[in-house]
Amino acid sequence: METLPFENAVEETKDEVVGWRRFLHENPEVSFHEKETARFVYEKLESFGGLELSRPTRTSVMARLLGGKPGNTVALRADIDALPITEENSFEFASKRPGAMHACGHDGHTAMLLGVAKILSSMKEDISGEVRFIFQHAEELMPGGAEEMVENGVMDGVDAVIGIHLWASLPTGTIGLAYGPMMGSPDVFRITIKGSGGHAAMAYKTVDSIAVGSQVVTNLQHVVSRNISPMENAVLSVTRFEGGTTHNVIPGSVEMEGTVRTLDPEVRKQMPELMERVIKGVTEAHGASHDLEYNFGYRPVINDDGVTRVVEETAKDTFGDDAIELQRPTMGGEDFSAYQQKTPGTFIWVGAGNEEKGIVHPHHHPRFTFDEDAIPIGMRMHLEAAVRLL
Repeated sequence: METLPFENAVEETKDEVVGWRRFLHENPEVSFHEKETARFVYEKLESFGGLELSRPTRTSVMARLLGGKPGNTVALRADIDALPITEENSFEFASKRPGAMHACGHDGHTAMLLGVAKILSSMKEDISGEVRFIFQHAEELMPGGAEEMVENGVMDGVDAVIGIHLWASLPTGTIGLAYGPMMGSPDVFRITIKGSGGHAAMAYKTVDSIAVGSQVVTNLQHVVSRNISPMENAVLSVTRFEGGTTHNVIPGSVEMEGTVRTLDPEVRKQMPELMERVIKGVTEAHGASHDLEYNFGYRPVINDDGVTRVVEETAKDTFGDDAIELQRPTMGGEDFSAYQQKTPGTFIWVGAGNEEKGIVHPHHHPRFTFDEDAIPIGMRMHLEAAVRLL
């Protein structure tokens, strides 16, 4: 297995894979609407031959490559959905669909994994075990597609799983790894503060929901700073505050929304309880009332040490020690964590930023793109790591 010619195969396939990426970028589909994207993926996989194909959900695809020799089962995952953003790039393959854009690199993830499937399917008899290619819908929109994929059996019998994300915050040629916590849990909350409205000139006759709500926002900042150990990681952000209709009316209620990010499951469990205590105390002190809706999002991405060690050794052997950059956790969320609930796995970043090429915009920006020279690096990581884990 170690002698399989992946470097040459990747080089020979690169232009085709880049073409697939550009086609997907030009034709984005947002979460849970990836009908044509899934069809494109299915037809490409079908053309390679030697793969058992299935549709775990309406807009996802799975392919199984059963090798000619006994071995483990390794799953490789790519997310296929776009974001509801209108693209501002002017290159020739920019999105043709207003209000939809591949602004996070999922077009690259999909194209890379298609290239990997093409290469491995041509080497079927030399493969030990099974490689499972998962093309997942709806990573960008909770409740996400991964949980649904797992419920429909895509991880049954899998011994290890790998996810790769092209990461514009790292320069091309860099491999970002983390042992243990890698990404946070993106929970969402909505709060309604109920007072009693009235004339703005006679505020003393009202329970001012804006004034009370403002104190709620301020006091919620104490949840992290004064209730969570500084050795733990937590973020609480109020990102939407709405209330009122005009300058001389105090509204009867205001609404706010935001997110909580944590890495530790126990800290995550505490957060709604701590928030409820603070909100209740502030509102009751001023004669108001409240509703708190707290929705748990994706679980934290926590990488398995054993699988991560194999991936690190793979990266060093393939690209050299200098290519590795161990990462601190980020509070961004990823539903790859659903796969890690079923089997050991690791999520890695493949650097795809390039200042010299003007590739500097962050993920989810209307001018986001990534360095296509990162595509063969991601493919090599999928291929080499899968072989070792098999």
